[in-house]
Amino acid sequence: MSEGIVTLTSATFDETVNSSTTPILVDFWAEWCAPCKAIAPTLEAIAREQVGNFAIAKLNVDDYGDIAQRFGVMSIPTLLVFDQGELKKTLVGALGKGRLLEELKEFLPSSR
Repeated sequence: MSEGIVTLTSATFDETVNSSTTPILVDFWAEWCAPCKAIAPTLEAIAREQVGNFAIAKLNVDDYGDIAQRFGVMSIPTLLVFDQGELKKTLVGALGKGRLLEELKEFLPSSR
């Protein structure tokens, strides 16, 4: 996993999401998912560029399907954005960096 990206498990999901002092995007992914691999460099770049403003985390649906099921994740990659522990936005698919930043704009410091 890239620097700045947290790997979540069933045991750490709630604590990590609920205690985050910044909005947190959780990437629901799997090793076999080509679109998941395609979006990974974009998420790594955002994690580097937004340190202290926005957090990125990943959860492998093959290993932790209980969490995916809890949030109704039906296809991957699915990106869930939480702010102060509350689910605020759901994005599905491998979005390009520009589109993803546009979707996240409301959570970034300049627009808060």
